[in-house]
Amino acid sequence: MMSSMKLDDGQKVGPGGNVADAVDVVHLATAGASFVLGVRSSGLPAVLHWGAPLADTDLDGLVRTSLPAVVNSSVDLPRQLTIAASREQGWSGLPAFELTSDERPVEGFSLTSLRRADDGRSAGVVIDDREGRASISLSYSLTSDAVLTSRITVVNNDSEHDLVVGAVRHMVPLPARARECLDFTGRWTGERRPQRSDVRDGRWVRASHRGRPGHDASFVTLVGTPHFDFRTGEVWAVHLGWSGNQEVIVEKLPEGAGVHASVLSTGELIERSELSLSPGEAYETPPAHFAWSSRGIDGVTEAFHAHLRGRDSHPRSPRPLVLNTWEAVYFDHDSTRLHELATTAAAVGVERFVLDDGWFRGRRDDTAGLGDWFVDAERWPEGLLPLSRHVHAHGMQFGLWFEPEMVNPDSDVARTRPEWILAEPDELTWRHQFALDFSRHDVRDYILTRMNDVIRAAEVDFVKWDHNRDLHASLSSDGRRRLRDHTLGVYRVIDELRRRHPALEIESCASGGARADWGILSRTDRVWTSDSNDPFERQLIQRWTQTLIPPELMGSHIGPDVAHTTHRHSSFSFRAATALFGHAGIEWDLGECTPDELRALAKWTALYRELRPLLHSGTTVRADQVDDGALLHGVVSRNRESAVFAWVRLATSATAHTARVPIPGLNNRALYQVRVRDELGQALRHQVSDPSWLRGSDGAPTISGSVLGEGIPLPLLNPGQAMLFQLSEVPSASEGVDARP
Repeated sequence: MMSSMKLDDGQKVGPGGNVADAVDVVHLATAGASFVLGVRSSGLPAVLHWGAPLADTDLDGLVRTSLPAVVNSSVDLPRQLTIAASREQGWSGLPAFELTSDERPVEGFSLTSLRRADDGRSAGVVIDDREGRASISLSYSLTSDAVLTSRITVVNNDSEHDLVVGAVRHMVPLPARARECLDFTGRWTGERRPQRSDVRDGRWVRASHRGRPGHDASFVTLVGTPHFDFRTGEVWAVHLGWSGNQEVIVEKLPEGAGVHASVLSTGELIERSELSLSPGEAYETPPAHFAWSSRGIDGVTEAFHAHLRGRDSHPRSPRPLVLNTWEAVYFDHDSTRLHELATTAAAVGVERFVLDDGWFRGRRDDTAGLGDWFVDAERWPEGLLPLSRHVHAHGMQFGLWFEPEMVNPDSDVARTRPEWILAEPDELTWRHQFALDFSRHDVRDYILTRMNDVIRAAEVDFVKWDHNRDLHASLSSDGRRRLRDHTLGVYRVIDELRRRHPALEIESCASGGARADWGILSRTDRVWTSDSNDPFERQLIQRWTQTLIPPELMGSHIGPDVAHTTHRHSSFSFRAATALFGHAGIEWDLGECTPDELRALAKWTALYRELRPLLHSGTTVRADQVDDGALLHGVVSRNRESAVFAWVRLATSATAHTARVPIPGLNNRALYQVRVRDELGQALRHQVSDPSWLRGSDGAPTISGSVLGEGIPLPLLNPGQAMLFQLSEVPSASEGVDARP
């Protein structure tokens, strides 16, 4: 049952009074946040508050202070930013909805219903335009982890005309103290590069026209108090759960947004004439996920991680340690060599063996074969089953690479089915490939058939689903824009593949991290974070990717001493410590490893298996910056009884020593044993000796959480070094007394 609440007595006061019109209020509340909608008589709902938790007793005051002054040279009523913000209401920024019917804009919305669920966690709003041409339903849910999810559905109520959808935006207001924006850019092998800017008058738009979010995707947009950091400041954040074109906007006008200062909005970026609803048809937006924190970026991260981990589809089994063959053999698929590689992989502790690109017909390099998903009989005369069974006999899962959405012009599919290609007449190839049009049912049926047959025949447990090019403004064979329909078609294929193979796990790879969003993650079991396994690059890529995605969903592999993408040398211990903080794996030709390297890998895989219950369930914490060349990050168990931290040096320091470095996320009243885990090799120092607390005879001192939170001096490491610390709570000195707050 749904209900609405009336919190005002209905009194109406003229100018000069201090009580607003009667207001219906919906308050969604958890221990971590509040979201409040209010609607005045004959008006539209407005977001009165999104952020810090409020009590019901606060609502009367919130309502009384929810209208600003009427200012000079402006509209003649107090401004409000409603959920259907438009010029009609005096809002001069981007509107919430851009709809046209019979070549006329659809405007003049009024409230039909405002409801709140009995549990106080969700609400629904329905609004209709004055001519009855469109109905818009907005739903809001605030989960126990304090993530606010917004969904919008648009229905064409006109019986004679199509409804053209130009934009449908999820909009929430921001207070004046939210004065700084952090989002991301990047490139291939350099994803998640943070960039900061002041929130100034004007419009900050991050839009993707790539047919996927892209390496430079905003990913998650955070707006907060000045100089907010991982552990400090108040932060408002948004992520759109969509794998296609999208936009995120921070907009501030001199006249503000009602009593608020600016607006944070997001939505699918719909190409011109791409979305037209026939009479009775509906369009449902991708969900927008908002989070608020008074504890800096890590507070937002904790909410997002908890939300993902609470899904029914979230992986529950231990994340198997992977070996992927790409950097071991590339396109050189020799059966004997791959069998030997699998045997060695099992010996060092690998649990999932993945055969990458090169197994299918015509594939000797990246110029041919995509689209022809038949096992290459020349290389694999008995098919892939012998290798798969060899892998299974060694106790490992068998995985296989596909790039289902793509096609090389040099392929049988492209030659016989040119109408299947999603491309403009003069569009450039990208990595010698175009995209197949997944909006077509015959394309989807073909891909499903081919993948299904290969997966069944080869007893495949895991699919690495790749996506190696931007789609740009591609056209289908009938000349229509099909990017959003293509994305929906990809979702349908993955959903059907999972239905046919319930135990199958899937990784989303998009030339690395170009499609790492909650839309694709609702259908897959992890994302490939980046094509770069250079630990110098990976430390920062993973640090920021974890803002949204928890470690167990983030592929993180160790490669050889010379990185494939940067040709930079790095030590084994640095590479191993970096790859530990994710869903770990190996990208390395183990046949070229020395016996010492294989023994080191075996120790690393054992350490991963020991620590992954904590790494894949705990709270991700990142210390605020110590200096430009150092990082401290870790995972703390939910009960704060154990933790693992990495102290990392990427560059030389301008200072000659390391001052006290706060260890975040611990219980101040607990005692912790601090142990250096150097099984991966001792980190090289840039000093004469360690701080005194590390030189004790037992090597594992006991230090209070309060002192650790204040900070301890850490060794000054050389660049390209990482030190692992494990913290374990020890019994309180007062036996039987709980030392935790």
